[in-house]
Amino acid sequence: MSARWAVRLFAVLLIAGYLALPDFHVSLASNIGLYALVALGLVMMTGVAGMTSFGQAAFVGLGAYATAWLGTAGAQALGLTALHPALPWLGLLLGCFITAAVAGVLGAVTLRLSGHFLPLGTIAWGLSLYFLFGNLEMLGGHTGMSGVPALRIGPWTIESPRAMGGLIWVLVMALIWALTNLLDSRPGRAIRALKSGRIMAESMGVDTTHARLKVFVLAALLAALSGWLYAHLQRFINPTPFSLTIGIEYLFMAVVGGAGHLWGAVLGAALITVMKQQLQDVLPQLLGVSGSFEGVVFGLLMLLVLQRYAEGVWPTIQRLTARARPAPQKRAPQSVQENTKEKMQATTPVNTSGNTSGNTSGNTSGNTSGNTSGNTSGNTPVNTPDHVSPVILKKFLIARTLAAPGTIVLEAQGITKRFGGLVANQDIHLAVRAGEIHALIGPNGAGKSTFFNLVSGVDEPSAGTVRLAAQAMHQQPARAFAALGLCRTFQHVRLLRERSVLENVALGAHLRGEAGWLRAMLRLDRNEEAAIMAEAQFQIHRCGLTAWTHTDAGALPLGAQRIVEIARALAAAPSVLLLDEPAAGLRHQEKRQLADLLKQLRAEGLAILVVEHDMEFVMNLADRVSVLDFGQMIAQGTPKEIQQHPAVLQAYLGGVA
Repeated sequence: MSARWAVRLFAVLLIAGYLALPDFHVSLASNIGLYALVALGLVMMTGVAGMTSFGQAAFVGLGAYATAWLGTAGAQALGLTALHPALPWLGLLLGCFITAAVAGVLGAVTLRLSGHFLPLGTIAWGLSLYFLFGNLEMLGGHTGMSGVPALRIGPWTIESPRAMGGLIWVLVMALIWALTNLLDSRPGRAIRALKSGRIMAESMGVDTTHARLKVFVLAALLAALSGWLYAHLQRFINPTPFSLTIGIEYLFMAVVGGAGHLWGAVLGAALITVMKQQLQDVLPQLLGVSGSFEGVVFGLLMLLVLQRYAEGVWPTIQRLTARARPAPQKRAPQSVQENTKEKMQATTPVNTSGNTSGNTSGNTSGNTSGNTSGNTSGNTPVNTPDHVSPVILKKFLIARTLAAPGTIVLEAQGITKRFGGLVANQDIHLAVRAGEIHALIGPNGAGKSTFFNLVSGVDEPSAGTVRLAAQAMHQQPARAFAALGLCRTFQHVRLLRERSVLENVALGAHLRGEAGWLRAMLRLDRNEEAAIMAEAQFQIHRCGLTAWTHTDAGALPLGAQRIVEIARALAAAPSVLLLDEPAAGLRHQEKRQLADLLKQLRAEGLAILVVEHDMEFVMNLADRVSVLDFGQMIAQGTPKEIQQHPAVLQAYLGGVA
C-alpha cells in the first residue's frame, strides 16, 4: 500500500470512528487530535530544526485564554457583545497575534542559547507563563474561566464533542498536508539544514537565525490553535492543562512517535494518550488501591520505548513495512514535463562509483537501457536525463552573469586572523580571477582552511579586507558571500546525511528561488520547485552521481560525498567556487574526471580556488599556485615556478637539496 492510500484509509477509518464510536472514545480521539497539533509543532522545531522546547504547553494556554477571555469578560470590557457569534473567531485571531508576539520575543532571546541552555530557557518561560495564568484575576486565577462560547460557522453551531472532534481532525489533516508541502520545498530544505548543518546552510545563502525564529513561532502558533480548539471543546479552562508537566508530555509525544516525522506526531499523541488512559484504569485494579501510580509506570515505559526505539516508533514501522510498499515514483509536475523536449547539453560525468564488476542490466540512469558489464567507472558516457529546458530554468530560477575572463572576482588584502595569541593567518594577499584555477597549498597546519573560512564569510578577519565582486565584505555573514556568487565545499564534509543526494544538491540552489513558506504550504511553488530539481539532477549527472540520485547522502563513500558537495555548489550557479580538498578520498581515475570537470568550469568562466594536498593533481590543473606556511604566504606563481621555489622546497622537504 502506498503512503497516499494509507492516508486515505486513515481518513476513512477516522470518519467511520466518529460516526460509530461511543462518546468516551470520541472524546479520547478529540484529545489525541489536540495533542497531535502541538506535537506537529515540536516535530518541526525539535526533530527537523534541532531545537528542544519544554514550554509548548504555555503557548497552548495563550491560545486558550485569549479566546476564553474575549468570549466572556473581554467582550463586555471591549463592548463587543453584539458580535457574539464571531467572538470565537476573533479569539483565534487574538490568540494567534498574542502568541506570535510572545513567541517572537521569547524566541529572539531563547534561541541565542545553545546546548542544554536552550531547553533550560524554555523551562524558565514555560513556568513563568503558567504561573501568570493562575495569578491574573482577569483570567479567573486558579479557579479558571467558564462560559466559553461555542463555535459557530454560519447558521451551524459546533458544540457537541463529536462535531468539535471532526473539526479538530480536519485541521490536523490539513496541517499535515501543508507541513508536508513545506518540507518538500526550497524553504523546507533550509529548515532541515538547521539541525546539523547551520554553517553549511549559511554558506548556501540561508538566513539560519531568521529561519530558526520562524520555526519557533510556527510551533507556537500550532500550539495556540490547539489551545483555541480546547477552550471551545471544553467550554471551561483553568491553568492545570498548561503546566510544565504537560509540556514535557508534549515533547514525549513527538519523540516517541518519531521526532523527524509528521505522522510520528499523530502516532506519539495516540500512544501516550491511550497508554495513560489504560494505566489509570488498570493499575488500581491490579494494586487494589487508588493513587497516581500511572505516573511511575508511565515514566518507566517511556524509558523502555526510548531505549528500544531511539528514532521513534513511526520510523520503525516504516522500516518493517518497507518491503510491502511500492518504490516511490519520482516525477516532475505535468506542467513542467510538458516543457522537457529540449534537453540541456550533456557534459562528461565524474563517475565516483569505482570499479563495478559483473553484469548490470536495465535502466541505470533514467534513460539508459540495455546491458552494461565490467568496468563502469571509465569515460563511458551516460545518456543525459530529460531536464527542463534552459528557457524554463531561466523563467523560474534566478540566473547569474559571470565576470569577463581575467577580472579579479575575489581578493584578500592583508588578511590576518588571530585566535588569542595564535596567529593563524598573517598579512595574506591573494587574488582569484574569473576563468582561472588558483591552487592554495601548504603543509598541514599552514592555515589554509582558516583562510578559506575568512574569504567565505564563515569567520571574520582580525585585520585586512576581503573583496568579492569588487565589494568589501567587512563583517558580512556567509550568506552575503553566497548572494554575490561565492559557493564552497568543506574540508570535513557537511551534508544532510539522512536526505537524498538530490535533496542535498537542490539545497545549493536555495538563492536561485524565491518561493516563501505560504506558497510552499499551498503548493503554489511547484513550477519553481520542479525547475530547482531539474537543475539539481543536471548537476548530479554532470558530476557522475546519477546512480545515487535517490540514495541517502550518508550512505555514500567519502569520495562520493565530496563530489556531492561540488554538485551542490554548482547548483548555486556560482561565479567563484572554493573547493577544500575536493580530491581527498578519490581514486586515480576519479581524480582525472574531476580535473576534467574543473577545466570545463574554468572554460565556462568560473573562478576556482582549490585547497589540495595532492601535488600531482594541483600541478597538472592549476593556472597559478599560492603557498602558505605557518600562516604566511611564502610563494606565488605558476606551477613550474612553485616546484622550483626554494622556500617551498624548504617547507615541504626541509631543504633545496
